[in-house]
Amino acid sequence: MALPGLVRCLKGAVRGDEAMYVGGTISSVREKTEGHLDLSSETEGRFEAKKGTFTFAYKKITSIEYGQKAGRRIGVALVVSPLFLLSKKRKHFLTIGFTDAAGKSQGAVLEVGKGHVRSVLSTLEARSGQKVEFESEEARKHAGN
Repeated sequence: MALPGLVRCLKGAVRGDEAMYVGGTISSVREKTEGHLDLSSETEGRFEAKKGTFTFAYKKITSIEYGQKAGRRIGVALVVSPLFLLSKKRKHFLTIGFTDAAGKSQGAVLEVGKGHVRSVLSTLEARSGQKVEFESEEARKHAGN
């Protein structure tokens, strides 16, 4: 494992209004890229990092999932470090399925900060018209639903 990956595992969960693109089908952003999830626009969400950006139209979202395990729907194989398994910090994963401007199905798994889970989920539900699916009852309780 490269040193930055090791440091990331030891550092723990994403904090504050930070977000991390964990993986998915987005080619413009590398996996495990930290950035900011901006949902301030009325029409589209935006993940912005120093080395890549992607947007998704709220009306083109096909699924929203929240839990403490990375999403199960988009066919992304995630390799989990043994250090991650020993971590006691909870990680909060948001999986968004959407259709891009070219009509192609896309998926993104994002880790979001604990304090922003509720606002992110309610904003995405309200603007997309899609209901959040929860990985487990524990995830539903954490999100306040």
